[in-house]
Amino acid sequence: MSSAAETRAFEAEVSQVLNLVTHSLYSHKDIFLRELISNASDACDKLRFAALSDAALTGNDADLHIDIRFDKDARTLTIIDNGIGMSREEVIENIGTIARSGTRKFLESLSGDARKDTQLIGQFGVGFYSAFIVADRVTLITRKAGAPAGEGVRWESNGSGEYTLETIEAPQRGTTITLHLKEDETEFLDAWKLRELITRYSDHVAFPIRLPVQKDGKPTDEFETVNHAAALWTRPKNELK
Repeated sequence: MSSAAETRAFEAEVSQVLNLVTHSLYSHKDIFLRELISNASDACDKLRFAALSDAALTGNDADLHIDIRFDKDARTLTIIDNGIGMSREEVIENIGTIARSGTRKFLESLSGDARKDTQLIGQFGVGFYSAFIVADRVTLITRKAGAPAGEGVRWESNGSGEYTLETIEAPQRGTTITLHLKEDETEFLDAWKLRELITRYSDHVAFPIRLPVQKDGKPTDEFETVNHAAALWTRPKNELK
């Protein structure tokens, strides 16, 4: 059973980062996918490590992966992982406040060099906010591995300074992030474009990154792995450029 949605304000520094990322890094807008995939990979890594001491955390879903779906009619792009997931408290800590996100250090480290700043996003853990470069609304649904279905969490914000939070039923563990894309961001609803970005930025990610198989120009319910799903240092030298 879901609870009533609670509205909360971002901390001041988080609001600053949202404003900066949304406007100052627009020329590097495609980094948002790199950052969200990186976060999903971290979540899978954390679950893989936790499952070494508690195999029940993965249950009958031990095949860790990252799926990317898109819906041209709804103008949504969705990144789904079956990693460790988050509790309600962790969502508040990791997204809504400064305590775990490193936003203050991020702000202090900015140089005005946009190319360098795109790397700082990942370094200081504020990559989630890059979603607002291309989206005017972001919805996150998550459930911590090992938690009951009734402890799912739904987070949503338009990036303007507030977010809503509610407890929901979530049948699957892991995290689903849905970007409601801005009017002029239709390029990110194209399978070819998404494949190109995954290959460019995330080919080394050690978990399968999957896109829907296309049939007659439309996505199906079948998925195919796009990346090599192997870290660079584990691959033969002759495969590397």
